[in-house]
Amino acid sequence: MPRRTKIVATIGPASDSAPVLRKMMEAGMDVARLGLAHGSIDEALEKYHRIRGVAADVGRPVGIMVDLPGPKVRLGTFDGATHLSTGSEISLVPGRPTSDAAVLGVDYEALVTDIQPGDCLAVGDGSVTLLVESVGSDSVRATVSHGGSVQGRPGLHIPSERLGIASPTPEDLTMLDAFVEVGVDMVALSFVRSGHDIRRVGTEPHPKGPLLVAKIETRAAVENLTGIIEASGAIMVARGDLGSELGIEELPHVQKRIIRDCIALGKPVITATQMFESMVTSPTPTRAEVSDVANAVFDGTSAVMLSAESAIGHDPVNTVATMSRVADRADQEFDYNAWARRIRLLRSEAIGTGEAKLTDAMSAAAWRAATEMGVAAIICISESGFTVRSIARFRPQMPIIAFSPQQRTVQQLSLSWGTTALFAPHRVDDLSKMDELVSIARDQGLVRTGEVVAVLAGAGGKGVHATDVLRMMHVP
Repeated sequence: MPRRTKIVATIGPASDSAPVLRKMMEAGMDVARLGLAHGSIDEALEKYHRIRGVAADVGRPVGIMVDLPGPKVRLGTFDGATHLSTGSEISLVPGRPTSDAAVLGVDYEALVTDIQPGDCLAVGDGSVTLLVESVGSDSVRATVSHGGSVQGRPGLHIPSERLGIASPTPEDLTMLDAFVEVGVDMVALSFVRSGHDIRRVGTEPHPKGPLLVAKIETRAAVENLTGIIEASGAIMVARGDLGSELGIEELPHVQKRIIRDCIALGKPVITATQMFESMVTSPTPTRAEVSDVANAVFDGTSAVMLSAESAIGHDPVNTVATMSRVADRADQEFDYNAWARRIRLLRSEAIGTGEAKLTDAMSAAAWRAATEMGVAAIICISESGFTVRSIARFRPQMPIIAFSPQQRTVQQLSLSWGTTALFAPHRVDDLSKMDELVSIARDQGLVRTGEVVAVLAGAGGKGVHATDVLRMMHVP
């Protein structure tokens, strides 16, 4: 059975060549992530088209997600690796383009008005922290409370309640327009604080527009989680900044809650940040990292994400392959029966009303029938992917095979748990066309003649956009 938990891999200098991309796809990359915080839009578009071309050659749908920078505050550039010593005093100067061990440039002009003495600021992934001592008219004095090495242009985490920049920023929207024009599959939004931030994006709902992925990395986002999930197409648990906001002791519990709530509402969820961080330089992950990935799978996450490991790591192909093995092995130990009992309790949060509620009820019925019959696969036929994501909530033991006449939907389903997505050459408006798609699944080697499958689809009635047909049938 194909691996159920999907892999998102960040593309960077170590992985943006066509040969490496091909090997990463063959090793198990399901979604390629392009971070837009560095480089130009033209450079990112060039990578985008290269990924599309390689995926077409490989012959499998690989989703592409662009990650908008959001109101990200960064330090000025360091001239090589620089050590910030614990206990040393430093200055933070807004507008200064460079940084050194004594003075840190910050690309945020409102720094001196937004922060206060006593605030804790985290650099990069949080391994270096600063305690604000005083705020002047044009600079800030701080003490390095925990030192370490920094390089490049690391981010500076300012507590979200202090940050006076809205998300998405005007620069985000400019970048977004460029990628919507070329048909990007998914867009990740940084520093989301409420569902209103998602609605401000203004793109068409997926699949006509990109699947909007809200990054949960602020205290406000956790407090407004339900509204954000409802307004989004998917969620990313961005554990770096989230750990700085909440305290690392809270992070595992919040992660579990976010995953649970996303699945209850039928939304894919990505667990991200430092999953295999040691593989930036090492050929193998630490035992703790392996356990971290496996536990995310046991929690029910739809996907796990590689960041620096695949972007700048010494062997991104090996990193993806290792992640694939770990996730696949954890999939085998996933407690499907316990999850089914749990999701039934969570169905008091069933999806929506009207047609959405009908699809929810039909997907639940399909899961029950498929489980009782022990079918070989659940075949979902869906234009938007909503039916597929609804059935995936139940984490069925059998594979989910998704057909859609919308190529964008096929690409977006690369993020959905347990789903193999195929392009349907036609819409389904009668039983004979359902039979044709089952035959395509057979010809692809996904099911075999004589096996029983559950087929879930819409009858295609005029004006009806709900799943209302469930068939149990033998594969011809």
